[in-house]
Amino acid sequence: INKAVSACVFMSRVSASESEKIKTCDHDPAAHSPVLTESSPPPPGAGGWSPLVTDREPWLQVDLKEQMEVTAVATQGRSASSDWVSRYLLLYSDTGQVWREYRQEDGGGMFVGNVNSEAVVQNKLSPSLRTHFLRFVPLDWNPSGWLGLRVELYGCSYKSDVADFDGRSSLLYRFNQKSMSTVKDVISLRFKSRQAEGVLLHGEGQRGDYITLELHRGKLALYLNLGETLTEPPHRVAVTLGSLLDDQHWHSVTIERFNKQVNLSVDTHTQHFTTRGEGYSLEVDYEVRIPLPGKPGTFLRRNFDGCIENLYYNGINIIDLAKRRKPQIYSVGNVTFTCSRPSLVAVTFLSSSGSFLSLPMASPLTTLGGFSVRFQFRTWNADGLLVSARLSRENQRLDLQIRNNRLILTIHDQGERAETSAGHRVNDGLWHSVSLDTRGLQIFVLPLSSPPGSPPAARHRPTVSFQGCMRFISINSQTINLHHVQQGMLGVYSDLQFDTCSIRDRCVPNLCEHGGVCLQSWSSFSCDCSGTGYSGAVCHHPLYESSCEAYRLTGGSSGFYSIDPDGSGPLGPAPVYCNMTEERVWTVVRHNVSAPVRVQGSSLQNPHIMTLNYSSDPKQLHTIIRSSEHCQQEVVYSCRKSRLFNTKGKDVSTGEASCRGYSSAPAALSRTVST
Repeated sequence: INKAVSACVFMSRVSASESEKIKTCDHDPAAHSPVLTESSPPPPGAGGWSPLVTDREPWLQVDLKEQMEVTAVATQGRSASSDWVSRYLLLYSDTGQVWREYRQEDGGGMFVGNVNSEAVVQNKLSPSLRTHFLRFVPLDWNPSGWLGLRVELYGCSYKSDVADFDGRSSLLYRFNQKSMSTVKDVISLRFKSRQAEGVLLHGEGQRGDYITLELHRGKLALYLNLGETLTEPPHRVAVTLGSLLDDQHWHSVTIERFNKQVNLSVDTHTQHFTTRGEGYSLEVDYEVRIPLPGKPGTFLRRNFDGCIENLYYNGINIIDLAKRRKPQIYSVGNVTFTCSRPSLVAVTFLSSSGSFLSLPMASPLTTLGGFSVRFQFRTWNADGLLVSARLSRENQRLDLQIRNNRLILTIHDQGERAETSAGHRVNDGLWHSVSLDTRGLQIFVLPLSSPPGSPPAARHRPTVSFQGCMRFISINSQTINLHHVQQGMLGVYSDLQFDTCSIRDRCVPNLCEHGGVCLQSWSSFSCDCSGTGYSGAVCHHPLYESSCEAYRLTGGSSGFYSIDPDGSGPLGPAPVYCNMTEERVWTVVRHNVSAPVRVQGSSLQNPHIMTLNYSSDPKQLHTIIRSSEHCQQEVVYSCRKSRLFNTKGKDVSTGEASCRGYSSAPAALSRTVST
């Protein structure tokens, strides 16, 4: 059911950053929008929310009491006023602490609001949004007035069965029989992870079948094999989808399999693939483990640390069975059926030129006591100043920055400077931990998964500020309360966004065509088209002509060329030899068999088979043939004391019977007929 629900009924509480007044809720059916009105007594439809003019970061927050599915939002300005919001963002949260910006299917996050105070403007949410808290963040408002809001949410209730796993706990779904063999599977779930690594689901069979769903480096990997793998290497290959899935927000996953054909969907992205293995059914022995790792020594790594919601395995609601303590479900460790609140609050540095956070030292500095700072960060940018601090001695300062994807620590002392570096590819979008300590003027830089120390780096003065996310900030062992910073009680800041990490992977999905490599910074992406045979912003424009005939028309002569038979289509360039005669232009596609091949003992029951590997793949060959007017392949067969065909003739009973067969020339195709 998709119905409009008044905010007065739909929510338990409305809160704001710095409200002008405390206001009660009244609903104006004629305006088809809930309104927030003043205490006594408001006329129908009057009122609305407006922040104080001193509020640096105004927002209006809606608490929906529980998780709901929101399909649309509508806004009005403040009644009978010059106050309205013309553009706004929507943030959502499951806990009211960690927020994420809502983005529509086209990637846009900004919503168009009102042009006056009375008209209702509705924005549909595609995809729909499942959330507990919703926050309206005004971006622009009436320049001749002030900002004001009345809001209404559209949606319906949402059933939620949740299980919380602490990295050691799991659920085992045990079958009624020894093994279960299926030709069709549908598995769906939602998850919210506290780590970038972890196995969500695993099942395996004795004949070599397995299915594993795993988070790796913030991406979701599906390992799926049906039966023994006879012709493929033994190592397991994953199909990977999604990115930044360790953001502590809910993500939807669906696995649909019929025989060997599989669809894997993560949020709004779907990938189709064919499974590995020789079988057509998935045979799993005894149980499916959620999210217990496999046996010791397998490829599996960490167990999942986070929450799983509405897990359906072929129509079976696993978490509901576990909550009702059904015998099919066996619980290991501490599994709880509420999702714990996150302990972190992140802050986003929005600008590489204007964002900063200036904090006082938590305790007096002395040379012997030293200075320490710890924090976690994630970014896409290859350069940026992370920390700058003045030490206790006069004219002594340290700078910690990212330079060329590495951490560089510089100590400035009386006109001299010393540098050291650590880490590698710290701009990979993952969280990295940094611990910096200057005890007795010794420096320790410990980024996540990187050893301290490295060769000295070139001297360089930081030119850009850090642009990315930070969390767990502490100075001299004192944790920084970012809520106090936001409220102006601690430090000074500019161009920061609190309670959310606004990192976005602009390379998912990859918009670079023809195998181009996607490269990104915080605010943009580019494509490296090297070696693809294409150019342009997304590697779309072919560098090569579409045929040998096209090369002839541009003045080319016989020789080796690369042609792109489908232009900017999905096929890549193919190497060919262009034989340009006076009568015709021949496109020669070469293969790997040019010398004679000796054939012995061939029969109808056991024929000799010779495989030709062409320099073009089958799809390229098909396209080249389809666009040609004539195609020919020369095969030469020479015999000694043997018949070529099974025809009547003198039987050869003595001597060695042998034949040699080979393709004396590659396939040749002609596009032009001489007149």
